[in-house]
Parts: sequence; structure tokens; C-alpha cells
Amino acid sequence: MKSWIVTELSERIWINANIATLDPGVDAPYGALLDQALTVRDGRIVSLVPMADLPAIPDSAEVVDARGGWITPGLIDAHTHLVFAGNRAREFEQRLLGVSYEQIARDGGGILSTVRETRAASVEQLVALALPRITALMKEGVTQVEIKSGYGLDPVSELKMLRAARRLGECLPVRVATSLLAAHALPPEYADNSDRYIEVICREMIPAAVEEGLADAVDVFCETIAFSPQQCERVFRAAAEYGLGIRAHVEQLSNLHGAELAAGYGAWSVDHLEWLDEAGVKALAASGTVATLLPGAFYCLRETRLPPIDLLRKYGVPMALATDLNPGTSPLASLRLAMHMGCTLFRLTPQEALAGVTCNAAQALGQGDELGRIGVGMRADMVLWDIEHPAELACQFGVNPVRQRIVGGEVCNV
Repeated sequence: MKSWIVTELSERIWINANIATLDPGVDAPYGALLDQALTVRDGRIVSLVPMADLPAIPDSAEVVDARGGWITPGLIDAHTHLVFAGNRAREFEQRLLGVSYEQIARDGGGILSTVRETRAASVEQLVALALPRITALMKEGVTQVEIKSGYGLDPVSELKMLRAARRLGECLPVRVATSLLAAHALPPEYADNSDRYIEVICREMIPAAVEEGLADAVDVFCETIAFSPQQCERVFRAAAEYGLGIRAHVEQLSNLHGAELAAGYGAWSVDHLEWLDEAGVKALAASGTVATLLPGAFYCLRETRLPPIDLLRKYGVPMALATDLNPGTSPLASLRLAMHMGCTLFRLTPQEALAGVTCNAAQALGQGDELGRIGVGMRADMVLWDIEHPAELACQFGVNPVRQRIVGGEVCNV
């Protein structure tokens, strides 16, 4: 067990709880089961029964009275860039004055300005800078965070970012998944040779990250201001060779059919998707790839073209929601606010929003068999909320109703 575990009791029982299981096998909104007792042993859920059927409780078990509160799966932020140095508040001003995201990037700002600061920082500095961001997410009920590299853009700095991300998961009561996003932007030293940089990613960065156990997946930015579909495909092939999951930023600013490409490689998730077309949606449905929606970036960039929510529903594509927490285009450290934005901006229902940060987010990280739902055999990552109905979690923000945040069956202080 990790050093952040508060206690090491083998069994806990939550009684008088309403459970939003998010289990499609439960025929009720939110997969709701009322007036339940939930038992956890050795980090996993071992029983879920109505209070009327609860057997005698062993003296050795710790009992938590939920008092009619709601238990949901732990929230999962499946797309963040929260390890970085520096800030880009000046760019916020520029965008408000009418300068486009693309122009800022072409003028050396955007991602490359963060690259300069991040390259100069140590692992220890990156961890210290990231702590307030990840702690803010945890306080709202987040039990797992995906963290990308992508602000180093050279082998040393990319691995440094991933080490910082892994360290956060070792010192804090939160699960951390990592993605090698070296194909995020073209570093200045390869300004005239993007194909050579892709070769460095495939032949140096991916093998090194795998050897050190630093990456769970690769990610790419398939876009006119970043990398072509052909270049992204080379990264996907290298990732598949080394057994890494595949994720992709696609169809944010234009339609390069990156979603179809990623789906063809069995991608766990494709993200952004404002320009996704019906052919792309069909490809996601066929591959089981999750569509991860990022309303924070949509909001901050003042976009007007919505992701094709109705098409995603029509073809049964699972939709995740995430903060896209980053210094430039989504400085958002609140997954609850992202849920609210998903409803108000993208017209998701509160149930879709909660699924987007639990079961579908887990699937977007390749962990849908272990996390994201409440059920016997699942890992006991959960949140006990002082709410009257699960819709409150997407409806309200700024007030924190978390009573307990539970990771691996352990009640955490944060």
C-alpha cells in the first residue's frame, strides 16, 4: 500500500447510503440504488445490499453512517496538463483583445512559451508548482487524474515531466495516469524538420519512457498548427509496438480526420472534437473509442462550433468530460465546474456529465474494468456527498459537498 494511506483496516461498511452506481445493468437513472450498505475489503467492493438484507457486522469492521447521503464513483479527470512551469496570463489579455490562438502560437507564444519555463524547472520545482492544482481537484472529489507531458519537447524534459507526474501519485492520495504528449508542438530546434522530431519521439522518447515505466499512453496534437495525420500515425505505430495506450487531440480547430485515424489504432480516447464529422463519429463507435469533451477550452477560447453531441448520442459513443487543465487555453482546476459547463455549453444532461467524469472517464484511460462504477469487484474509489440528488453535482459549483473522498477503500484527508 502507498505511504499516503491513512488507516489500514481490512474492512469498512458504509450504511444508510444512496448509491449512484453508474452501472448500466441497474435499471434506474444514474444506476441508483437507495438505502444500501456497501462493504469494502482490501481495497475492493465486496458487497452491495439493501439495508434490510445487511447481515451481522463483524466487530473488526469500521462502520460509516452515510445518513442518507449519496455515494458515487470517485471523479476522474481524464485530460490534464497540470505539470508545467510559468504562466500565460498575458495571452489571456491578448485573446480578449482579439488575437487568435493560432496567431499567438505562430508568434512563439502559446505552448512554446510554457516549454521555455518548463525546461528550466527541476522535477522538484514542477512537483511543487503542480501541488495546488492537483489538490484543488482532489478537494472536489477527484480520485484519479491523467497528466500529460508536452511542455518539454526534448527527451530530457519530457521524461522530467513524467517523473514529476508519477511523484505526485506517490506522495498524494490520488491515482495518476500518464500520457507522453511529446507530439504537442514543434520545438524550435526542429523548426525546419518536423519529421526528424517525430523520429526522435518514436525512437528515443517512447522507448525511454517505457523502460522507466513513466507512460501509460501516448498522445498527439493532430492539427494544422501541430502535426499531420501521417506524422501522428508514426507515433501511434511506435506506441503500439511498445504496448502503450493511444490518445489524441483531434478536430479542435479543423477536421483532419484524426479521430478516424486514432480509432483505427484502437485509441482509448480522442479529445476536443468540435470539428468531428459523422464519419469520425461512426469510426469511434466501431472502435469503442471514448469522445472526451473539453468545455473549459471551448469556453476560454470563446469557440462557437459545438462538438457533435447529438451524433455521439445517436451512435452510442461514450462521452467523457475533463478539465483540460493547462496554463493557456483552459486554466481550470475544477472538474465540478467542467461538469456544469458540459451541461450549459454542450447541453449534456447531469447524468451524462456524471458518467463523463466516472465510468466513461475510466474507459478513456483504459481502466473501465477497474474504476468508474460502483459494483462488486470494482476498486473502491468513491466519494460520499452531502447531497439530496446526483444532479446537484453538475448543477451547482463553488460549494463543496464532499464528506468523504475514498481511494482504494481508504478515507483520505484531502
